[in-house]
Amino acid sequence: MTTAAPRTWTVLAPVVGLIALGLSALVLLGLGVGKVGPLGVAVGAGAALLPVGPVVAAFLWIDRWEPEPAKLLWLAFLWGACGATICSLLINSTAEALGDLAFGHGGGNTIAATISAPIAEEAAKGVFLLGLLVWRRQEFDGLVDGIVYAGFTAAGFAFTENIYYFGRVFATFGFGSATTGVIAAFILRGVLAPFTHPLFTAMTGIGIGVAARTRSSKVRVIAPLVGYLCAVLLHSLWNSSATLGGANTFLVVYFLVILPILAAMVAVVVWQRRREQRVVAAQLPGMAAAGWIAASEVSLLSSLTGRRGWRTAVRKRAGSHAAKAVHEYQTAATELAFLRNAVEHGTAGPDADERQRRLLETMLEARQAAVNAPDALRATRHHLDRRENGPDGLRA
Repeated sequence: MTTAAPRTWTVLAPVVGLIALGLSALVLLGLGVGKVGPLGVAVGAGAALLPVGPVVAAFLWIDRWEPEPAKLLWLAFLWGACGATICSLLINSTAEALGDLAFGHGGGNTIAATISAPIAEEAAKGVFLLGLLVWRRQEFDGLVDGIVYAGFTAAGFAFTENIYYFGRVFATFGFGSATTGVIAAFILRGVLAPFTHPLFTAMTGIGIGVAARTRSSKVRVIAPLVGYLCAVLLHSLWNSSATLGGANTFLVVYFLVILPILAAMVAVVVWQRRREQRVVAAQLPGMAAAGWIAASEVSLLSSLTGRRGWRTAVRKRAGSHAAKAVHEYQTAATELAFLRNAVEHGTAGPDADERQRRLLETMLEARQAAVNAPDALRATRHHLDRRENGPDGLRA
């Protein structure tokens, strides 16, 4: 009886969440059809879908060292596309109506674009990241994870927002040309600025990533707030340049603010990816000494090139199923390396031993699948239990 309630919640919570997201999607679809018509929604969806591939591919590239669970990445995208969008729509519509009452017709649009939208949209997107920090903190191994989850959430949000935007432009101007209509809008939002929303929300993601990896209780509170405020300010500056300024103002903000910050973000990502490689490389010898990996695997796991070559060789020799098992083995070994690093720095959390056991079991099962030896699990389980608390283990 003691586990009934937690298990019920564990099963029901995702179901309830997916139902809520599904209902949000239906509401958004109905609103879109009502505003721009079914053809406008279809054209908008087609145009909005094109930038999604490159944006998602970029964040998957960032996430190559320690890939996040695909289910969580999909959930982040769906939350951005449905949940965050409908929350923002309700708040922005209310702000626009109040702005029109206070400042006359048109005043509400300015208020919504420059004040309400940055605050509400970044908060709505950031809620997902905050939820991960509270309930799935173990998924954060540093800044990269915060940036990746932020990027997927923002990509989903931008996808739905672009459907509305492109659909509205199509309903008014048609496909147009390089200066008007959907083509012009796509050049602006899909070619020149597909990473703006991910860039804004990445500020919150960085704050969440810092909070997840610090031992300071003050930093855990301050870092996400600072990240969120940076996201709001950057978002507000971007919207204000388009709403209040002319074309020259917009171009100045784009070239002198947005692009340099985007370049700085790329530099941070490259730096953090190298850090992740160093963390993994530093932990692998100890893992080999503990008997968790073979000594010959240290060099293979120390670089993305080595990992890719390993999978390719296995695929040629034993097929795609074995290569997939090797990939799962590599991922679990990487997570174990990050866990050991977190333990050394005092940021692993109270469930470190249980997480270690799960990761070791995953590695053992993946190795078993790779070599297609069903008896390997039973034959080596005693060895695993004996070595788990060895001289180089977490409890040493």
